[in-house]
Amino acid sequence: MRDVIIGIDNGVSGSIGIILTEHNEYFFFKTPVFKTQDYTKKKKVISRLDRKAFKGIVGGYAFRDVKTFVERPFINGKMFNASLSAVRCFEAQINILEDLNISYEILDSKECQKPLLPQGVQGKDELKKASLDVGNRLFPLQKEIKHPDRDALLIAEYARRQNL
Repeated sequence: MRDVIIGIDNGVSGSIGIILTEHNEYFFFKTPVFKTQDYTKKKKVISRLDRKAFKGIVGGYAFRDVKTFVERPFINGKMFNASLSAVRCFEAQINILEDLNISYEILDSKECQKPLLPQGVQGKDELKKASLDVGNRLFPLQKEIKHPDRDALLIAEYARRQNL
């Protein structure tokens, strides 16, 4: 089993979950972002990945036996702006992992949710609540972090249980 498993819930509203398997320690971070002017001529502010902060979170594990599992970005033509944001963040995260020589695998969120969340949970709101509830039960010290779910920790936990 790997020393470090990192789960990344993709997107600027996502999160990073880290499990240190040898010490049974875990950490949870909101995806670090900053606000900036959009690339278009319209006056619009967007969120982008704070690459330096992201590198600071995952980079400390670059020289250990580490593997990262990244959620596949959400792509939906009806939600163009959200999809574009998710893909931009995904690409930036992957580039940083490659620069650090940290191996990664891309997973679909449903693949991780099925074995960890209760059966019958459907819809975005129910999935978020179930993720938060299960994540807080499995990783109780992370309750104080204000975030709508614990998807990144559940991605890492799924990978740990599957011995990926």
